[in-house]
Amino acid sequence: MSVELKNDVFLRALQRQPVEYTPIWLMRQAGRYLKEYRDTRATAGSFLGLAKNPEFACEVTLQPIDRYPLDASILFSDILMIPDAMGLGLDFVAGEGPKFAHPVRTQADVDKLVVPDMNDLRYVFDAVTLIRRELNGRVPLIGFAGSPWTIACYMVEGQGSKDYRLIKSMMYAQPEMLKQILNVAAQATTTYLNEQIKAGAQAIMVFDSWGGVLADGKFQEFSLHYTKQVIDGLIREHEGKKIPSIVFTKGGGLWIDQIAAIGSDAVGLDWTMNLAKARQLTQDKVALQGNIDPMSLFGNEASIRAEARRVIDDFGPVGAGGHVFNLGHGINQFTNPDHVSYLIDEVHNYSRKMHK
Repeated sequence: MSVELKNDVFLRALQRQPVEYTPIWLMRQAGRYLKEYRDTRATAGSFLGLAKNPEFACEVTLQPIDRYPLDASILFSDILMIPDAMGLGLDFVAGEGPKFAHPVRTQADVDKLVVPDMNDLRYVFDAVTLIRRELNGRVPLIGFAGSPWTIACYMVEGQGSKDYRLIKSMMYAQPEMLKQILNVAAQATTTYLNEQIKAGAQAIMVFDSWGGVLADGKFQEFSLHYTKQVIDGLIREHEGKKIPSIVFTKGGGLWIDQIAAIGSDAVGLDWTMNLAKARQLTQDKVALQGNIDPMSLFGNEASIRAEARRVIDDFGPVGAGGHVFNLGHGINQFTNPDHVSYLIDEVHNYSRKMHK
């Protein structure tokens, strides 16, 4: 793992160190918008066939890095691998997304939950090691997991949800039962991320995709508290290198000062938050990641470049801060791959004046 990084701009920006330009990577950058991904996915036969095979996972992780001058790669996997390893029976139903055969609904279900044996997730760690080797120092590799609250949503609902009725019913009527789930999820997530770090991940991201559906007060109690548990337990340095962490709560802009206080190096933001305001509220104590609207990539070249400049201008001269450019959520599967090139080019060129 001792190959020297040829491009460490992303890692330096996360740690608010001086860089020459604003680095960029994209959530879901290995995905269905790329023909090469769709081809590999067809060969693998299914999403889980892709995600659970280290060679296929490595291949699709590298596809956007081979195509674009991105500043970071992210492990190809899914946030639901932990509950799957807990025996909940994950399946991806065509056109419907992920479903669990055995959702967690009763006290008896909850009492059966334990932190999974990490050997059951060996395919993830093997993929991390393989990707690091194949990257050969081109860019850093990000490992990731879902937040305890977000994976609990899937564990209780059994699938994606529009109203989160089942988990919110549990939260209001049986809060201690839900906290039992969240505690196991937090322990499992911490162990899982640390195994990714030992396997070669050079930065860590926690996706709190559904934190923003909670009421104020409930977010702090049922989401942020458990995300902090994970951050507190992470390996901070491995093989002499600091391992920075990013926490991203979709819809969490209104709590940014509180999210910034839990100990991660950076906070991810969706497109509804103004970066100048976010900076003002966090006082450059953390780096910020984001936050262009993924749907802006459906504009034309001029509008995409203008939106990129607007986000960079919102952050302003970087100074003692840190900015990693990203989308405000995952890239849409119908995005034109050429439009991604316009975005990366504009960010790399226009942002240089903010780093003088």
